Formats: sequence, C-alpha cells, structure tokens
Amino acid sequence: MSGDAQSIFARALGPDFDRLHPMLQQRFGVDPASGYACLGRGVFAEVRRGAWWTVPFLKVGAYRNILFPERGTDVPFTIENYPYTDGFGRPTVTFTRTLEMRPGKPRRFDATMVYSEARGTVVDYLGSHQHLATDLRLAVREDGSLHLRSTALRFHEGLLHFTVPRFLTGSADLYEAYDDERQVYTIQLQVRNPLFGFLFGYRGEFSCAFVPVTGAEVPAGLKPLREELRD
Repeated sequence: MSGDAQSIFARALGPDFDRLHPMLQQRFGVDPASGYACLGRGVFAEVRRGAWWTVPFLKVGAYRNILFPERGTDVPFTIENYPYTDGFGRPTVTFTRTLEMRPGKPRRFDATMVYSEARGTVVDYLGSHQHLATDLRLAVREDGSLHLRSTALRFHEGLLHFTVPRFLTGSADLYEAYDDERQVYTIQLQVRNPLFGFLFGYRGEFSCAFVPVTGAEVPAGLKPLREELRD
C-alpha cells in the first residue's frame, strides 16, 4: 500500500510513508477509505513499570485506560485498529490494546487518532474520554521501522483547555517494526517523566489479520465515551 491511500499516517508522513516496510504501510494504512481494520494478537515478553513512587501516578492513569501499575512477563495482548468517521466528521482510527495481566483481569490502553490539518500531524487522544491529546512526532527509520514520540499533553474538559505541566505527565517513545524472517510485528514502548524517570514500558511481538470492515462495524466498546473537537 502506498501513501496514495491517504490514511492519517500517510498524510502526516508524506513521501516518507513509502519508506516504511510494506507490512507497516499496510498496518498504518488503516483508514475509513481503506475498507479494512487491523486486528493484532501477540505476547509482550515484558511489561514493566518504574520504582514504587511511580505507582500512584500509574493508578490514576488506570481510571481512564491510559496507564496501569501491574507488571509481568509473557503477557498475551490484542491490538485493535478500527477506522471510522467520528461525530465531527474526522477520519479516526482506534488504537486499543488489551493485556491479560492475569486471568479475569484485563488492562486496556485506549487511544483514538485523527489527522489535524492545523497541526500538520497525527493527534493522539488518550484514554476513554478524549480528555488528553498529544501531537505525535513520526519518523521512518533507515530499516523501514516507525518511531512515534508523544509531545506535550493538552487537557480538554468543558471550558477548561490547557497544556499539562511536564512534571505531571510522561512522554512516550514507541517503536514498531516488521521481522521478515519470523513474519511478525515487533513493538517496544517506554514512557518517561522528567522528574520520576522511567514510568512504564513493554516489548513484544504480534501478528495481524486485515479484516474488511465499514465504519458501521466498529465495536462500540472501542470508541471513546466522549468525543472532543479541540485537538
């Protein structure tokens, strides 16, 4: 798939989209116009968190499916990327990761992503209510892998709209690649805070199925409970 698909990532990366590994082009080509979803299943070899003093920070994030304090090894997970058009008419893609940290107790990371013309990049709404938004800096590496870095967090609720102080947030670095030999996607994430240092991270691998869908077929449980127009 080429950047002509004009997915939100193709628009943000421009000509660099075609430098992505072809399997990453397919994965990040998900868009309402593409007619398919990307459904991944795999295992995180390691899910880890920072020292004990980071636990309160992570527990707060768990209320809105942003972060959580558990850690583990060989953790099964799914990732669901469904395209749809949101209530404001924006092409949107879900990035919902569900981890089976222990039997009967799944943990979720909820995110929905749109392309912002004003910002010229992908905006990532974090959590179940789109209260937090961050611009993503995207870079294609020489091996065709993708590096996503979050920037400052913005908070939106009613009349409130402000940039969250850096010492209260974490910045995320996410790396995705494709292993041709084993035919799997690889993923690695680190979230760091300027005061507390390392907060949370995981590394693992997964395989994907590309399933034909329309916007009407997106599971309701993957959409945010509230949509935010401000990016």
